[in-house]
Amino acid sequence: MAKSGILLLIFLMWATSCQIPENIEVISGTYLGNEQRNFYGDEAPSRLDTLWSLYLGEGISPAYGNPNKIWKGAGWTGQPLVIREGKQTYLIHGAFDYHLRKIDAANGNVIWQYKFDDIIKGTGTLWLNPKANNPENKAIIFQGSRRGIGTTIESPVCPSFRAVSYFSGKELWRLNVKQTLSYSRDVDGSALIHRDTGYIALENGLFTVFNPDPEYADLKDGILQPQIYKELYLYEPEDTLLHGSNIETESAPCLLNDRIYITAGSGRVYGYNLKTGNFDWIFYIGADLNGSPSVTSDNCLIIPVEKQYIQGRGGVFKLDPSKAPEKSVVWYFPVNDTSWYHWEGGIVGSVALNDAYKKNGTSNLAAFVGVDGYLYVVDHKQLDSGTIVQGPDLETTYPTPKLVCKEYVGGTISTPVITKNKLVVPLDNGLMLYAFDKNYRFQLLDKIENIPIDATPVVYEGKIFVASHDGYLYCFGNKEL
Repeated sequence: MAKSGILLLIFLMWATSCQIPENIEVISGTYLGNEQRNFYGDEAPSRLDTLWSLYLGEGISPAYGNPNKIWKGAGWTGQPLVIREGKQTYLIHGAFDYHLRKIDAANGNVIWQYKFDDIIKGTGTLWLNPKANNPENKAIIFQGSRRGIGTTIESPVCPSFRAVSYFSGKELWRLNVKQTLSYSRDVDGSALIHRDTGYIALENGLFTVFNPDPEYADLKDGILQPQIYKELYLYEPEDTLLHGSNIETESAPCLLNDRIYITAGSGRVYGYNLKTGNFDWIFYIGADLNGSPSVTSDNCLIIPVEKQYIQGRGGVFKLDPSKAPEKSVVWYFPVNDTSWYHWEGGIVGSVALNDAYKKNGTSNLAAFVGVDGYLYVVDHKQLDSGTIVQGPDLETTYPTPKLVCKEYVGGTISTPVITKNKLVVPLDNGLMLYAFDKNYRFQLLDKIENIPIDATPVVYEGKIFVASHDGYLYCFGNKEL
């Protein structure tokens, strides 16, 4: 047989062994589901029976002055991705034991795992590459981690953002996250892949525009790295006067019309113009903004605000970015100042919207849990008539939305999710499942206690998948079905 024929045969045997299917359907392919960060799955269950659990293990990573802190399971943001291959469903999930895994959603069996150099806190992003010549590159996961055990802030190479093949778990490239004025070189945020270009905010404060395709990666700093198109700072040098080196960005960017928006630790909401390749819309808040922005059905942004670095209370903004930043505020909803662990108040997680599931007669709901321990649900399109509240600067006043539900549930930094008429609320002490109707009546269907959850759940086919600090990834649902 000719050499070319042998190579072709080897290639076909390899491709067959990889079992690369043609019918891949991405159900939830990034943090909060899609480019607008407002989709959480389909049908939630009516009970929280444990259908299966997978022990994820633990890892050591320095934190809060403790060089030997042990992290179990997975935490913030830690949302599984959901991928359908024909009749089978798989999860992609990163954990505190340093491993990224592909998991059979039916039973929790691990298909493959890939090891990073440190714990994984954030949520990955899956991209289907239509131009891939190599079958292994047709579906790629982009995942970040903490900077790496043994890697210091001054280390010449810190490869804490990587591309991994969805099919095999093979590493395709790794990005050296540069040292900046930020104290961090971790990657907690999720990438946004729009068309054939990647966008991610790294914890070093660099908004990075990159080519996700491994076929264009180059050897640099001794590692295979992606092609970088542009890097823009998500802070100004004067921000260090208020924030010090705590100017890292941990959130995921969202897409709205011709801009990509990102909340930054410097206290700003940035709008990156896809046509000009620059920031041309910036709204200043001043707080450490950790939660990700999400997009409403009326083309506005929902922005969670932490208490840190501001005089007033943290809470939630609704912004209309079609207007100039100084005129963009639709409303502000402040929450109580309550210290919890090392947080001072406000909203650390993101805000859940029901806009993607809304039917005639139901309201446009936004749900969030504050550091103060209260679950809040507001109608984000309806103002509380005649009520004016102070903004984060204690000087500017704004309208505020109609509050439709407020209930004490306990502290959390996690993000609730809404699917159709169900609300799933993860907490530091468990998980709560609510049903609601068009008259704002919320009913607690079920709850689980004594399972600490910082991660964000995802819902699919009557099941809830969520990781915990107790070391496990759980699948909850109706056991009798």
